[in-house]
Amino acid sequence: MSENGQIPSLLPAKLYIVATPIGNMSDITYRAIEILQQVDLVAAEDTRHSGKLLKYYQIKKPMFPLHDHNERERGKVLIEKIQSGQSVALISDAGTPLISDPGYHLVNECREAGVDIVPIPGPSAVITALSAAGLPTDRFSFEGFLPAKEKGKQDKLKALIEETRTMVFYESPRRVTDTVAQIVNIFGADRKIVIARELTKTFESFYALPASEMVDWLNQDTNHCRGEFVLMVAGAQKDEESIPQVALNTLALLKEQLPLKKAAALTAQIHDQKKNELYKWGLDNL
Repeated sequence: MSENGQIPSLLPAKLYIVATPIGNMSDITYRAIEILQQVDLVAAEDTRHSGKLLKYYQIKKPMFPLHDHNERERGKVLIEKIQSGQSVALISDAGTPLISDPGYHLVNECREAGVDIVPIPGPSAVITALSAAGLPTDRFSFEGFLPAKEKGKQDKLKALIEETRTMVFYESPRRVTDTVAQIVNIFGADRKIVIARELTKTFESFYALPASEMVDWLNQDTNHCRGEFVLMVAGAQKDEESIPQVALNTLALLKEQLPLKKAAALTAQIHDQKKNELYKWGLDNL
């Protein structure tokens, strides 16, 4: 028996990345429970929050706080514990660790230190939301949380204006209305949006509307902005006849230094476009 009264783990001394429920406590794998029962130590984003999960499954293990503010410093301590023979499970408040949650620095440092890492798959809000959204899922782009400041948010959305994949964002209740309003301004009023709210919980709900109508819906009732949100945005519809904006930007820049014909030829090579179409567009617009 160890100094803290715990029976030493029979698990190999490794870092186990354990996915936990995103809402419904029953959404956890048998393997995840077994790992949490057997490890020597559980590293958690919020030990009070995760303590409720362990208590629910009658798991009594020492807990170690690891969050955004202490990960770089405390991660080294966990690596030392693993190297000394202890097994450690990393969990976040909900879902799969590292997916918009702490853990990247720890995993990266474990790789550098030669510490083995074992993923224990399970719930993820991104995949859960996409599976029931009714948007294309063969290709998608997970963007996490948008910047909180308005200019940063606008810049990020503008960089995605030509993204053809379904885009997935996490958003807070306080910012969701503003974010959808920015999508209207940048992507257009007709861009389809699906909001997934309170996934796997009692009031789980999905709403699919054009962007402008989604703003109206969010403003109709303060209750519409409550809960945890996954915001999914349909990708841009690619017009095969149109010239990508990035190519037009390149043409405009090159035209400042070169004759239009030469600028169009170079732009065509860079962006795999037709030089005659670029040249014609330049005559009409530059």
